[in-house]
Amino acid sequence: MTTLSQFLQSRWYWLALALFGIALLGVALHYQYALGDEPCQVCIHARLWVVAFTLVALIVLVTPQTSLLRVVGNVGVLIAGAGLFERARYLYRLENGVGDGSCQFQLGMPDWFAVDRWMPWLFEVRNLCSFTPQMLFGLSMAETLMGVGAGVCLVAVWTVAMDIRR
Repeated sequence: MTTLSQFLQSRWYWLALALFGIALLGVALHYQYALGDEPCQVCIHARLWVVAFTLVALIVLVTPQTSLLRVVGNVGVLIAGAGLFERARYLYRLENGVGDGSCQFQLGMPDWFAVDRWMPWLFEVRNLCSFTPQMLFGLSMAETLMGVGAGVCLVAVWTVAMDIRR
């Protein structure tokens, strides 16, 4: 267990988290451009949360390592993981007819945060919410992202708890 604890309190953890976020974005872009599964508004929101925890990981990776910085970084990762889980759950409920929401054809961000205009190749809404594609083990993309969001949250909470106990 000490090896895992050492990993979670090292720069390797932040590098792994950043690479995981980049890999998730790579999978999303593969589904969009190679397989033709265009993203909806909620899918783009999920991408924004992935970018958020990836950026937090990269920032903490390149700054001096202190316990306070790791705690603040992991709180940011926890917030982004919770946001990812919420968006994936919302999409899961929509695609299963359980939710009472809707999806728009615009991203809905304010002009000062117009990421869909700045980077349309990554953040442009190109479809209405419907069914997400099937991924590994027969899970939909929404189900997979719910698991990813929950997993990111659990690791962040565990790492914060370890830093606070030190």
